[in-house]
Amino acid sequence: MFNNQKLKKIKKITVALVFTFCVTLAQAQQDTDNKVQFGARAGVNFSTITGDDFEDPNSRTSFYAGLVAESFISEKFALQGEIFYSGQGFDIEETTFAGVTVSPAVEFQVDYIQVPLLAKIYLIEGLNIHAGPQFGFKINEEVDTDPTGDGGDFDTDRIKDFDFQLAAGAEFKLTSGFFIQARYNYGFSEVVEDSDAHNATFSAGIGFMF
Repeated sequence: MFNNQKLKKIKKITVALVFTFCVTLAQAQQDTDNKVQFGARAGVNFSTITGDDFEDPNSRTSFYAGLVAESFISEKFALQGEIFYSGQGFDIEETTFAGVTVSPAVEFQVDYIQVPLLAKIYLIEGLNIHAGPQFGFKINEEVDTDPTGDGGDFDTDRIKDFDFQLAAGAEFKLTSGFFIQARYNYGFSEVVEDSDAHNATFSAGIGFMF
């Protein structure tokens, strides 16, 4: 759970990012006569940690949700900024020996505020591919030894506060304003100091442009 110190940290980061996000988009709208669309998106994350220092842990299933702004440079090309909450981390399943459980399942929870800046190319009407840098700001980190219950949570502080990533995906927009999308994010920053460990997340979800 979030304590008061973490909530204050989340509030400061979110306010700063939202302010920067809005100022940047407002400036972009002033600099071009092309339209700017705003929206929201949400969906499911399947995240894990990759690298030589981790033995392929299982993915953690969580969710993401946030805001979107898309500025069209031309009919086929657009720039998109986003800010969203992203639940990430990984799972370690329980193991058994001779039919007896010898270690419990553990969920390592690492949650971020993510800010991607994407270039979008429309291949046909409604269908685009997109890619760009993504900046992750850690807001929570804990281990849950009882993922299916209410207890078992304890705080840790092993993961770095910032993660630089590359995001790439595909999206299809419906004429009603709804869209569906899938995306893969890979972190180039070391998740833990002096270790070969990187965030990797596949996400899928829906959204709506207002």
